[in-house]
Amino acid sequence: MENLDKLLSITLYILKGSGVTLGLYAATAVFSLPLGLMFALGKISKNKILSSAVGIYTWVFRGTPLLLQLFFTYYGLPVFGVRWSGPFIPAALTFIVNYAAYLTEIFRAGIQSIDKGQYEAAKVLGMNYSQTMRKIIIPQTIKRILPPLGNEAITLVKDTALVSVIALAEILRNAKEIVTREFIITPFFIAAAIYLVFTSVIVLTFSRMEKKYSYYE
Repeated sequence: MENLDKLLSITLYILKGSGVTLGLYAATAVFSLPLGLMFALGKISKNKILSSAVGIYTWVFRGTPLLLQLFFTYYGLPVFGVRWSGPFIPAALTFIVNYAAYLTEIFRAGIQSIDKGQYEAAKVLGMNYSQTMRKIIIPQTIKRILPPLGNEAITLVKDTALVSVIALAEILRNAKEIVTREFIITPFFIAAAIYLVFTSVIVLTFSRMEKKYSYYE
């Protein structure tokens, strides 16, 4: 009974970190998705300056480690006068900007995969560019990019563990704290189980979304 109580206590303490994990996940998903779509439209635009600027942005953030970006935001920006009240905001900003860069390329590839005849048909029907994108191109694009979006969603769950390096008390940091204090490895198994539950929910959600959008096939 004593061991069971201890196991329950450890599990509850690790689960406290899931609040930070889910908060970071939600903030990244809510803001990086529209940013990724907006930047993708900028990258395929005929405006060379805008397209080049987005290209440099995606090159930098996809070409450097997320952990390095996290360190720069949290420890580097204060050198330039930026002050943080805690580690959550700089962590969320870093994740949003980093994931928006990857989503930019996913949206861009999806949009450019749509046959040009779709644009011509929309033009014949009298649709302007905005209507064509909103009613014709984007719905078909979403269907095509769901598999890579699902991969990014799963990766995001695992990447949230990186914020433990800047003292954010998420799942992994709480587990490591108990391991260091108690000299047991059980917390690592509990943390792994929690991550597996989160990723399983994401896999199930994207599977259902793929079925929902299958009418475009």
